[in-house]
Amino acid sequence: MKPIEIPARCLGVVIPVYNEEKTLHLIVEKVLARPEVAELVIVNDCSSDNTWQTMQGLAKTDERIRIFTHEINQGKGAALRTGFQQVTSGIVIIQDADLEYDPDEYPKLLAPIVSGRADVVFGSRFLGSGSHRVLYFWHAVGNRFLTLLSNMATNLNLSDMETCYKVFRRDILDQITIEENRFGFEPEITAKVAKLKVPLYEISISYYGRTYEEGKKIGWRDGFRAIWCIMKYNF
Repeated sequence: MKPIEIPARCLGVVIPVYNEEKTLHLIVEKVLARPEVAELVIVNDCSSDNTWQTMQGLAKTDERIRIFTHEINQGKGAALRTGFQQVTSGIVIIQDADLEYDPDEYPKLLAPIVSGRADVVFGSRFLGSGSHRVLYFWHAVGNRFLTLLSNMATNLNLSDMETCYKVFRRDILDQITIEENRFGFEPEITAKVAKLKVPLYEISISYYGRTYEEGKKIGWRDGFRAIWCIMKYNF
């Protein structure tokens, strides 16, 4: 099969950030190196380190970068809600700032949308043969359990509901209102995409997870909130 040609400057990237001064400049460099990227919207969720100052410096280096900040810390979902309101491209992807996900995989995530087969694409950490850093057993169990509960509620057969890499056609994203402020965003957006009954694809991705010592933020309380969100937004 002939490879699908991905148009240049077709993608809007939204990065929610909280205390990521150590890695933000590295991920921004990798994102902007991708020819698919038309704009990069970065939302600071009231970081307590020098993230906002780093963002201000980065914004001066490339006209594609636009930055926004919250005066009160609200969570990843709230930062994404702000970012979605600002991004204008026809296709939108979520990118974390912590180097766990590789922007070089944008082309294969975009291919199902560009070819007209999909309206939404999830990048799965549990499919295929991409490289994965070996980390927490119970995190993996928790992710699979939450995905199973979500699938039971949505009647989808996803392998990785909690993945960061979610790609949307702009017109699909415009039909969804994000209510969750923290990590409950993941089951919420999945439930709302399922209710739209649009073509949804999964693509295998690599994953370079980090430890709590390296800055990982999600915890067990977020798992309980995710269960609540699965019930709330599906039923």
